[in-house]
This record gives sequence, C-alpha cells and structure tokens, in this order.
Amino acid sequence: MAYTPIDKSDDYFNTVIWTGNDVSPRTITGVNFQPDFTWTKRRDGGDGNTNHNLYNSVIGAGNNTELSSNGGGAEGASLASSYGYLSAFASDGFTLTDGTDGSYEDLYTNQSGGTYVGWCWKAGGTAVSNTDGSITSSVSASTTSGFSIVSYTGNGTAGATIGHGLGVAPSMFIIKNRSSGTTDWAVYNKNLGSGNKLLLNSTASSSASSYFNSTSPTSAVFSVNDSDTTNGSGNSHIAYCFAEKKGFSKFGSYTGNGSSDGTFVYTGFKPSWLMIKNIDNASSSWIIHDNKRDTFNIAKKNLDAENSDSEATLDRLDILSNGFKNRSTLGFNNTSTNTYIYMAFAESPFTTSTGIPTTAR
Repeated sequence: MAYTPIDKSDDYFNTVIWTGNDVSPRTITGVNFQPDFTWTKRRDGGDGNTNHNLYNSVIGAGNNTELSSNGGGAEGASLASSYGYLSAFASDGFTLTDGTDGSYEDLYTNQSGGTYVGWCWKAGGTAVSNTDGSITSSVSASTTSGFSIVSYTGNGTAGATIGHGLGVAPSMFIIKNRSSGTTDWAVYNKNLGSGNKLLLNSTASSSASSYFNSTSPTSAVFSVNDSDTTNGSGNSHIAYCFAEKKGFSKFGSYTGNGSSDGTFVYTGFKPSWLMIKNIDNASSSWIIHDNKRDTFNIAKKNLDAENSDSEATLDRLDILSNGFKNRSTLGFNNTSTNTYIYMAFAESPFTTSTGIPTTAR
C-alpha cells in the first residue's frame, strides 16, 4: 500500500483538557475533527478516584456504551450512567451529559472545578462490513493514520481471523470482550510477538499466551484463539488496531539504563501522546503523558491506564523534537536492563504531503 504522508497530526489525534462547570449537556471543542475513539479521565482526586472511560463511534456514544481500561467489566459497567458520560461525538469534539446520581451525576465528566482530559483519535467514520476474516467484522478504518476500530462477534473457534481494514499489518492491537464482565484487555504488540500478551487493565509483565493463536497479524486480518477474552462464542468484542505511520506514530521498545541521565528513545517526531509499559516488571503501570497536561520539560503529569488513581506528579521524562529522554530511575520507565514498549503519536509530523521533511522547509 502506498504511503500517504500526514500534514497535520491533529487531523487524526488530539488531546483536550477542561475544567468542570456543572453544565449539562456540555460540548467540549477544540479537537479539530469528529473523533471516532475518545478516552476520557478525571485528573484530580475530587470526590474520589474515577474510572477511565473509552467510547467509539462504531458502537456509538451514549449511556452504557463505555468500557473502562482500569477494569475487566462489560460495557457500561463503569457506572458512567450514574456519574456522567459521553453522549455524542461532535464535529469538533464531543458532548458530555450528567448521569442519574443525585449527588455525583457529573463526577466523571464535568463536576464544578474538576479537571479532565480527553484523548481523541479519528478512524474512518461510519463503519463498513469487512469479510476478510473467517468472522465478519464491522470496521471504521483510516489507512492514512493507521488506525481502525473493529467490532465482531466471537465464534469460540481457535484460529478464527478478523479483518481490520488497515491494508498493512498492525503493530499493536487491543481487544476487549464487551459482553463479559470477567475478561481482560488483551494487548498484542509486535515487539512481544504473537505468542505473548500484555493486559491493559493490569500491571502484569509480558507472559506467554495463545490469545492471538500464536499467529502474527497480516495486512488484512488478525488471529484469535478460542478464549472468552478474544473470541467468546456469541460475545461482542471491540478491537483497537494501530499500524505504524512514519512521522505520525511509533510502536517501539527500549532498554532502561537506571540513570537520571536516562535512555533516549528516537521516534522521528515530537510526541504529543505517549504510553509506556515495563514488560519485565509485574508491578509497573501503563503510564500516559501528553502535551496538553505537560507543556514544558520535565514532563511530570501522568495517568495510569490500568487504575483509577488521580494524576500523579513525578519527574519522568523530557519530550523532545525527535523523541523522548527518560529522567527517572523508576521502574515505570527506566529500570536498568528492563525492557519497555511504548506507543507514541506526533505533535507535528516531520514529513509533509509532498514528502519533504518539515525541518527542510
């Protein structure tokens, strides 16, 4: 597939932050596109720690459509219907609506004085049927940005395949059983291989797994086994699939050096969003940084994908024009000899639509 350079990263990914004002409904703008995938989190402790809530346009926004990365619950289990939810995707953002709880109806979304973040990705808009795999899927895909949202119903058969719509093999994909309240978020990453997995809702280290049927994804499909996590018979599943795009996204790995003058990681762009996981340490979180919460170095403000904690403030790393440099000896991002994986999206790409590096203009 021909490479299509991206002129503006914020046409496909952007972060927005807001402070609650008790208005319902409230539309958050400034995303720069109509998102297909929005991940929201309250940053401050407020009246208690709050769930991560993930929504997508394939399933649709609204009451009881969220999944939470910090738990194994089924769709709607995070109690957003009580504490506030994303009710619609808008042309430049999304709309938030109060829940039904009389005291904390906007706790998750817009409580007065609360601080919030929303991470937004653009896929392909309205989903289309995909018959590339042995299971028919419903797919919203952007081949330009290398991101697709895939909905499918499991058949409980080992070796089943599902079409992802990207046209190239994904570097990373994340699957959740929407119907089951007792299944993990299964993470495939090219640096681990198809015989291993991580869990987005857990600090667990990388371990052997047949979730992906020990079969690497192709340009058309990814493979699953017969487990409820990735292919529960009759269960609804959602997969978020990411292919690496030069100058826009990177799904790499590095080895920590245990020094405050830490490992430098080259991405080829200035990251606007970064998630890191230590794959060797069973107690290390999925730490998330972005350029809207941290506007200068050292980047300190991180949230953890697998827990409901409020935003932590610790010296972590420097966000640089061509990558990031670790400034911590903590296990989360820079223990000596430990291996880390990361996913990063660009603040501004190094390549224009003409193929000329932006640094050459």
